[in-house]
Amino acid sequence: MDAALGPVFGVDRQLIRDGTYFVAEHEMQIVGCGGWSKRKTLYGGDRNRVGEDEQLDPKCDAARVRAFFVHPAWARRGIGRSIMTACEEAIIEAGFRTVDIVATLSGEPLYASFGYTVVERYEIAMTGNLKLPVVRMTKDLAT
Repeated sequence: MDAALGPVFGVDRQLIRDGTYFVAEHEMQIVGCGGWSKRKTLYGGDRNRVGEDEQLDPKCDAARVRAFFVHPAWARRGIGRSIMTACEEAIIEAGFRTVDIVATLSGEPLYASFGYTVVERYEIAMTGNLKLPVVRMTKDLAT
């Protein structure tokens, strides 16, 4: 997990500024979070980003589901599902017809249960010559 911090996982303040990031809390503790983006970036934090990320056109581009995390103690309790439902509702309201995700393998079953299909599998380079296997998935919201 430490090797993925920075190149893959990290805070993306653009999601927060855009108002497209959701947080689930229990007794003042964050137990899960995730969001969607109308920006070009598929994954990763803002650590190496310079300036504002380019906006997508909902008429021809796919929205992005991004930065989903559920605390392990809260896994399998519907938190990810609730956040994903909120994301899809907001994406549709923003006028997007398709959605893309770059998911870790642990997130793939959640997205598949929402009807996302696998487009490709690949690895993301991390520190220490390690690689993180991921899956790019997509969904047509118009169907």
